[in-house]
Amino acid sequence: MAYNEDHGIDSVESGRVSFDFKGYLFKVLNLWKFVLICISSALLIAYLINVRKQNVYKLDSLISVENDQNPFFTANTSISFNWGGVSGKVGKVITAIKTRSHNEKVVDSLQFYMNYLIQGTYRKEDIYKKAPFNFNIDKAGSQAINTPIGIRFLNNNEFEIFTNFEETNLKAQRYSDKKTSRVKVPTGAFNTKFKNGEPINLSFLNGQILTKPSSEIKPGSEYFISFVNFDGIVNSYKKNIIISPFSEASSVLRLQLSGNNKAKIVDYLNATSAILSRSELERKNLYATNTIKFIDSSLAAVNSNLKDVTNEMNSFRKKNKIFNVTDEISQISAQLREYDLTKEEEESKLNYLNNLENYLNTKTDYSNIAAPTTVGIQEHNILNSVSKIIALAAERQNLEYTTKEGSELFKDLDRRIDSEKNVLLETIDATKQTIGIQLSTISRSIVNLEAKLSDLPEDQQQFLKIQRKLDISQEAYDVYTAKRSEAAIVKAANISDITVIDDAKDIGGGLIGPNKSLNYMMALMMGFFIPMLLIFVVFLLDNTIHGSDEVEQLSKIPILGLIGKYNYKNNLIVFEKPKSAVAESFRSIRSSLQFIYKKLEATDGKTLMITSSVSGEGKTFCSINIATVYALSGKKTILLGLDLRKPKIFGDFNIDNDKGIVNYLIEESSFEDIKYSTHIENLDIVPSGPVPPNPSELLMSSQMKILITQLRKDYDMIVLDTPPLGLVTDALELTQYADATIFMVRLDYTKKGMLALINAKHRTGEVKNISFVLNFYKHKTNHNYGYGYGYGYGYGYGVYGNAYHERDNNSILKRVKRLLKRV
Repeated sequence: MAYNEDHGIDSVESGRVSFDFKGYLFKVLNLWKFVLICISSALLIAYLINVRKQNVYKLDSLISVENDQNPFFTANTSISFNWGGVSGKVGKVITAIKTRSHNEKVVDSLQFYMNYLIQGTYRKEDIYKKAPFNFNIDKAGSQAINTPIGIRFLNNNEFEIFTNFEETNLKAQRYSDKKTSRVKVPTGAFNTKFKNGEPINLSFLNGQILTKPSSEIKPGSEYFISFVNFDGIVNSYKKNIIISPFSEASSVLRLQLSGNNKAKIVDYLNATSAILSRSELERKNLYATNTIKFIDSSLAAVNSNLKDVTNEMNSFRKKNKIFNVTDEISQISAQLREYDLTKEEEESKLNYLNNLENYLNTKTDYSNIAAPTTVGIQEHNILNSVSKIIALAAERQNLEYTTKEGSELFKDLDRRIDSEKNVLLETIDATKQTIGIQLSTISRSIVNLEAKLSDLPEDQQQFLKIQRKLDISQEAYDVYTAKRSEAAIVKAANISDITVIDDAKDIGGGLIGPNKSLNYMMALMMGFFIPMLLIFVVFLLDNTIHGSDEVEQLSKIPILGLIGKYNYKNNLIVFEKPKSAVAESFRSIRSSLQFIYKKLEATDGKTLMITSSVSGEGKTFCSINIATVYALSGKKTILLGLDLRKPKIFGDFNIDNDKGIVNYLIEESSFEDIKYSTHIENLDIVPSGPVPPNPSELLMSSQMKILITQLRKDYDMIVLDTPPLGLVTDALELTQYADATIFMVRLDYTKKGMLALINAKHRTGEVKNISFVLNFYKHKTNHNYGYGYGYGYGYGYGVYGNAYHERDNNSILKRVKRLLKRV
């Protein structure tokens, strides 16, 4: 998190924080190689996914749902009720195709629970009809499911079954009744030879392999057959098949199915249409069959009665002589016959209504009601009510496939059925009363006519009665026979309401996946945005200082100079590598310090305190080299090691730390005893000495004040190497002696929060004439936007003046390491 560029310092003081977009942008540009690697990796993954994924195809077919009303006997008599019109049939077809029972028929007819496979580059590929052989499955035997069984052809007449079993038993299924079981198999490699057409009777495979006459099989070629769970594959097709209207309010439906094998898709769609059409025809014929059964039962009774009456007539004629009746008697007999026929017809209606009433009161399935018109009932209310009840019953049956029992839909249908049934029962009762009145009238007419015949001799009366019964039976038999024939003709000529408009066919195309372009686009986006997000998170959580711009935003304290990173064996870079860019940086810092010292009126020696927030930021390194550049410029310089807790400066000058300023402050040694002259001209050094138990008290002692006063008289420049300001208070005790203070900031190391401490000390006046020196400055990676060349001279001169300065010893190996570290 960084601060707003224009109001950074105010934001620090007020606690408000804003996002540094420019800093984030430069961070991304700095890590462009990482982003490029992520994008390349993502595209490579997308390519590997695309080449390994199976192609997915989608094909379709069109079927039409019509509402054919076929006349049964006459134009006014029909057994094909209109069950809700075309829209009702469309809904029923849509529901039927998504049912389990329908998809079971399709899968079973195509044997899609068996797959023909061949080993591909990345997986076993489904070759379906392209296999050079057929496996005639023995449905009564068990087949191992989810286990590919290898078939290796040795020659045109012999093959080998091979596989490798890891367990002693496998799950198997018998497709005759769809029952699953566990079968024992031999563990390890299995190989058995068979001849073409020879029955295969194994615990895990039962059937017969027959090679196709038109196919040539190369010896050694290998194929696989695999069986899957019947219910599982049915459920898969049930979920995947899509049916929808071709257009709004259309009776044309579009069937769609997606899969990896186009030939399988084509066969499944066409089989679905064929089975659906056949099932619909069977449904239509079912009602005709129910009516024919009703006619057959009535015809059987009439035929039996006709035989009895015929036998009675023959018996009468044998016993009595044949005689003729008068025309008047014949006319009366004919009238009686007509009344008898009418009575027979009305009694048939009454019998049908009684049976229908009993059926409605005792049954719950109302889909098997025979057509009322078969017995001559033309009552509109009865026909309409029966039609509605059958339609609602069929709707309820269809709903059972998709809706749980107890649903509100069932309750609503049951209420509608009960309501319509009550209406029908009332209509039946009224019609029965009407028929009863008609029968009474007919009976009285018959009695009147029979009274006119009572004067005839008894044998003639007997003859006329038998003749009348014979005529009635014959007439009824002829009527039922005619209706039976007509019903059979209509049933035979019946066609399904579902017709195929456009069969499914593989004409090329149909590819819907994988979407390779989308995969590459997603890979490109993920390869770009994921590293951007990672960089953003790292940038957001990063609280270290990375550039001079951040220092400017976080503090009003000026930047005195920049020191680049330089790998060297010790800290004496200015002395031993005077032409290096780092040495020039220290000279630049020395020049900048002159402007601070010129403002001071004192003419004696100047003091420079060098501190930092924590250890490891280059405080001692800077102290040694600042002292060195002053000494090399002819200034008599002394370097005091005042970091009493963690002394360091003695090591680079090959002196020990047995005695130092601690010994002087406790008045154990004189100043001359602790001062060492170095091999650098004009540079003396005073090490820290042994670590004391009370470093702060020693630095606050009067001895320290006396020492600084004396050193100002004896030296031109006194450099104070102090403890870190952010860890201990020792450095604060020494600020009273410092004419100028350098606060070291190591880029990519110093925490941003550490600057808040020095800002507070500077605001309260505890630290004066303080400046920042940025250590480990990397010119190419610094997002120093808007900074200019003001503070960058020291390092920049080294970059752009390599012809003048000594070059670093950059081997190829070191360059590669630095490159990997940056990435």
